[in-house]
Amino acid sequence: MVGNQQSAGPAAAMFEADLASRHLGMELLHAGDGTAAIRMTISRAMVNGHGIAHGGYVFLLADSAFACACNSKGPVTVAAGADITFVAPVREGDDLVATAQERVSYGRSGIYDVTVRRGGQVVAEFRGRSRSAR
Repeated sequence: MVGNQQSAGPAAAMFEADLASRHLGMELLHAGDGTAAIRMTISRAMVNGHGIAHGGYVFLLADSAFACACNSKGPVTVAAGADITFVAPVREGDDLVATAQERVSYGRSGIYDVTVRRGGQVVAEFRGRSRSAR
């Protein structure tokens, strides 16, 4: 689901077709000019045996925001690599927002940082490297 009118263009179209992200209840809040923000609530099915959110779901949220940011200007862009640092545990019912920002674009490549927050608290930091089709 696209959350507001600011989310138009290639990233919004890509997100509408992203069944994996949308199936998890993600909502695109904003996408444009190398930035994006996506919200997701942690469900019971996302919690691991330690009673905290499985890191893969937090990574997937950050990766989806990264994808929207690096596809916000066109052309089609994919991930060349990414890593994440988990800062604080996340629990069932937590409402997370991942905010992505382009740091640098050079040739067909780019670097993007994504901060995942629960309210005002940072819970993860993600860095993605992108590669465009042209």
